[in-house]
Amino acid sequence: MTSQRAGTTASGSGLRAIPRGVWALGFVSLFMDTSSELVHSLLPVFLVSVLGASMTSVGLIEGVAEATALITKIFSGTLSDYLGRRKALTVLGYGLAAVTKPLFPLAGSVTLVLTARLIDRIGKGIRGAPRDALVADLSPPHLRGASFGLRQSLDTVGAFAGPVIAIVAMGLMANDIRAVFWIAVIPALMAIAILLAFVNEPDRRTDGGSTRVPLRLADIKTLSPAYWAVVTVGGVLTLARFSEAFLVLRASGTGLGIAFVPLVLVVMNIAYAASAYPAGVWSDRAGRRVVLLAGVGVLFVSDVVLAIASNVWLVMIGVALWGLHMGLTQGLLATMVTDTAPAPLRGTAFGVLNLIAGVAMLMASVLAGLLWDRFGASGTFTGGAILCVLAIVGFAYLGRRPLQRS
Repeated sequence: MTSQRAGTTASGSGLRAIPRGVWALGFVSLFMDTSSELVHSLLPVFLVSVLGASMTSVGLIEGVAEATALITKIFSGTLSDYLGRRKALTVLGYGLAAVTKPLFPLAGSVTLVLTARLIDRIGKGIRGAPRDALVADLSPPHLRGASFGLRQSLDTVGAFAGPVIAIVAMGLMANDIRAVFWIAVIPALMAIAILLAFVNEPDRRTDGGSTRVPLRLADIKTLSPAYWAVVTVGGVLTLARFSEAFLVLRASGTGLGIAFVPLVLVVMNIAYAASAYPAGVWSDRAGRRVVLLAGVGVLFVSDVVLAIASNVWLVMIGVALWGLHMGLTQGLLATMVTDTAPAPLRGTAFGVLNLIAGVAMLMASVLAGLLWDRFGASGTFTGGAILCVLAIVGFAYLGRRPLQRS
């Protein structure tokens, strides 16, 4: 990408130098996450207390839903490379997420909740890789870490705004979860409006490239060893991190009242939002590997705290550390894919990463539910800590390999 296309000069730096399109995509993420997290902050309790679901069922629903989102990204990312266009698929994905929001307050069974979650996550999967590739297309190389960090921070502002709105609404609506779910429709529609009005996709043909990249399975084999090292890192890290639904249920089990259960995601996402942009800037200056290892170490400490927590305050400390881990790692992985994959195959590259992460997320969440049903909450988080140790050992081995394209 040229610096002209990105809307800034090579010498520009800081938030003002980040292109307008990246800011707009950040606000799209903010409003859609406000909508989604408003629902998700109450959904685990809704499933268990209203619909009578077991912990294994919660893990299965969350694992299947998140895995569906991640696996779908491989197809949407590759399609966006083939078409040479990212925005249309991004609009489709956000649109699907918006139309599912009314299904949650209407749900009378676990099956309908699962259906709504699947459609919502399919929408997330469709939009994820094209949106990340669009951020990469818009961003100049010297601001990639900052651009992904900014989008992730704005995304996470929405992720804690949603639970805050849920807490206020639960108080105003006498803990009527179904009524609170209806509020989620409003920010979802706002996200679609911003995306349509303010995100202009750069014309990739101005670099002399072709309009379309042929759809060939063989292209995946041309991705560099450095890229596959990043994929391995992403898969192992996802295996060590299960659904945040278990954080909500952990706090509920230590005495947090139902009206304040969304506070769990507020705390997590404040830490997430506050750390994502600084982590991106840090990775631009200190290197990706240092920040990645710091993120895994924080996740290990979080799991240990959550495994031994005997009261809500300790749970909240563990939740805050979990959010810090997310801030250190999620935008970073997207940046590392951009570093190691060629521009014409960025959508495919993001898709493959998310295919691997999707399988790992399904395995992790189902395992977490089974451990909870058999050994209680401490068993789930102890298992997470063990996986973190394995991840750190694996990263030490990968440390001998470069994580940038040669």
